[in-house]
Amino acid sequence: MKAKNYLETLPLNKIEKQSGIPPKNAVPFTGYPRSLPSEQNKLLLVYDPLGLNPVLMEFQVEDILYVEEIPQAVTESGEGIPLVKIWVRRGARGVLLEPFTVDDPIQFINKARDAHGRLLLESGAAE
Repeated sequence: MKAKNYLETLPLNKIEKQSGIPPKNAVPFTGYPRSLPSEQNKLLLVYDPLGLNPVLMEFQVEDILYVEEIPQAVTESGEGIPLVKIWVRRGARGVLLEPFTVDDPIQFINKARDAHGRLLLESGAAE
């Protein structure tokens, strides 16, 4: 099933594992998926949802080539957070949104660079 049809037909918190082999022309990202009610063609992915610095990423659904369910993350209160691994078409444009405290502009720029570097390292793109 094409990823776009798959994501449109199932609630994003109920994604089931797909069979097959992930595409080689895509980059994997792992996180908690959310749909945008106002823009059905976009997917939000909360990267590192239980970490100290969660990052919100936005992708066009048409750029998602493959979706795989992975084991849930569990909060301290025992609540499960469904996680997925998505493979996004290499060369696609994504938007990186990261929460920050309004403070010194220089600190903001450094934190944005840190988040970018962390994502590159974890995706293997920095190698």
